[in-house]
Amino acid sequence: MSRICDICGKGPIVGCNVSHAHNVTKRRWYPNLHTMRARVGNRTVRVKICTRCLRSGKVAKA
Repeated sequence: MSRICDICGKGPIVGCNVSHAHNVTKRRWYPNLHTMRARVGNRTVRVKICTRCLRSGKVAKA
């Protein structure tokens, strides 16, 4: 499953967990994605969309 927004292309970013003892391990932050039905042209399709695109009204719900 790809964790990428179908509208803006936002995906995971990488960084490090840093403990109190400064032990460093790799980690990833995932975007807040929702699967919804949206109108694309004159069709209804299922898209994975981040909440920022959903909130800003970049898609029309079906």
